[in-house]
Amino acid sequence: MNIYLAGPMRGYKDFNFPAFMSAAKDLRSKGHTVFNPAERDLERDIEAGQSSAWQRSETGDILAAERAGVFDRRIAIMDDLTYIIEEADAIALLPGWQESKGANAELWTAKFLDLEVIELAA
Repeated sequence: MNIYLAGPMRGYKDFNFPAFMSAAKDLRSKGHTVFNPAERDLERDIEAGQSSAWQRSETGDILAAERAGVFDRRIAIMDDLTYIIEEADAIALLPGWQESKGANAELWTAKFLDLEVIELAA
């Protein structure tokens, strides 16, 4: 199954990347194909030839990353929604997704498309 991984990033230490990486690894071990937005952010940095140091953050301040010119939410959400629309069979939600603007946008897109919704345990 093609699964999009959604969850909170803003306001979390290191933008919650460790939780995203762990969940993606677990889902892949069960035979799923996973789109992990944290991995996509890292790939985008490599493609642009820039450092991904911005992702190591005590506060997960996305506005600071945007002001520094190292992250663009519009590009990120475009990548994320494109995968959901074109390839996903399901969306998996990390704990805390309810308070995330991005995860809610992704969830409602998945619901609009009648994709399976999987809530991951903490």
